[in-house]
Amino acid sequence: MNRLHSEASIIGKGVSIMLIGISKLISPELLKVLSEMGHSDEIVLADGNFPSSSHAKRLIRADGHAIPELLDAILQLFPLDSYVERPVALMQVVPGDRVETPIWDVYGRIIKERTGCTEPFEQVERFAFYERAKQAYAVIATGESALYANLILKKGVIQ
Repeated sequence: MNRLHSEASIIGKGVSIMLIGISKLISPELLKVLSEMGHSDEIVLADGNFPSSSHAKRLIRADGHAIPELLDAILQLFPLDSYVERPVALMQVVPGDRVETPIWDVYGRIIKERTGCTEPFEQVERFAFYERAKQAYAVIATGESALYANLILKKGVIQ
């Protein structure tokens, strides 16, 4: 089977759908949520330290997956909002915390490659990020181990 092929099953319906071009990282549940979201809805890609269960309206498990690969797979299906200056939000490093955030550069390269957007990031203070995550359409809990790896994507329109 080609790597670009994956199988999605509709649980409880006894139906199996074969789809071409959808990454195996995109579970049927995640595909459903991405398609349900409308313009300006937000989705959180949460690292392993994020309190996903207590902050999510809808929780999608992606344990064992790193955010960069998942971000790349999502952006093949999901338009970023072109009507806002910064369609992606990062959790700002807490003042005094001496943590490096090289994963943000990785995100920037993926976003530029998939969307052409060169300055997509808004930095949001930690507790404001938590509050925004509580309002997001869904939170994807990943196995990402990098610190400050959380991000919020704002959905755009398909033109």
